Amino acid sequence: MSLTALLAQEAPNAGAGAFLGGFVGLLIVFWILAIAATLFWVWMLIDVLTSRRESSEKILWFLVVFFLHFIGAIIYFAVARNKETLAGAA
Repeated sequence: MSLTALLAQEAPNAGAGAFLGGFVGLLIVFWILAIAATLFWVWMLIDVLTSRRESSEKILWFLVVFFLHFIGAIIYFAVARNKETLAGAA
């Protein structure tokens, strides 16, 4: 057997190591996205509570963001927060 053929051989457990490495990498990406989503959710909750809305509207938006989590935060960000920002600029 030549030296090149010996060097080209895979280790017996290389498949398991590659799978584990890919799984750990995917887990890290998942955790980064989860932390970012949680921070965005908390930011929108705080934004609802500190906005200049009426109390009943604040309670409604707070409940939407709180119970729908990330989806509720996106809805609030897209609908209510932008509307308030545009009204303040005019």
